Amino acid sequence: MYRKTIILFYIVSTIATKTYAQVKTVTSIKGESSATYYMVHTMHKFDATSKDIVYTASLDLNARNIQSVTAVVDVTSFDSGNSNRDSHAMEVIDAMTFPEVTFVSTRVIPQANSTLIAGKLTFHGVTNDITANVVPEWGTDQLTIHAAFPISLTAFKVERPSLLFIPVEDTLRFALTATFPLK
Repeated sequence: MYRKTIILFYIVSTIATKTYAQVKTVTSIKGESSATYYMVHTMHKFDATSKDIVYTASLDLNARNIQSVTAVVDVTSFDSGNSNRDSHAMEVIDAMTFPEVTFVSTRVIPQANSTLIAGKLTFHGVTNDITANVVPEWGTDQLTIHAAFPISLTAFKVERPSLLFIPVEDTLRFALTATFPLK
């Protein structure tokens, strides 16, 4: 009887171990990950991109689910292709006082072909809740996720920059790409 109990315990524990999530924490691949913001003024539109963003994700590799995500980017790393515009943007957001933008997920909800990620975005010293729809592309060796979300500049206490006394739109749109190694 004792021997049968030991064997049964071994079989059950082996099966249970295989059904548990295989969670792995990974950091994004530099150069293959980016963050881009889009700004609109009545006279023109422009964007700026940073390739120096660092994403970290906890992934359930067996279920192919995202468990959590964080992101950190130095605001001075965004490049619009116009150094005068970038310099002015750094003044407007007070980059010397608030050099980073950070995101920490608080909730991850898998959907049919996407994942809804909610969390805390800290920008210009202000933290607000945001939600982004994330589209994961699971490969054998890597995971690439694409996300987009808007923020309100005034909600983050950023004075909207002006050109010819006309301020830019309050909505700043972000597009994110994060590529993670799976092996």
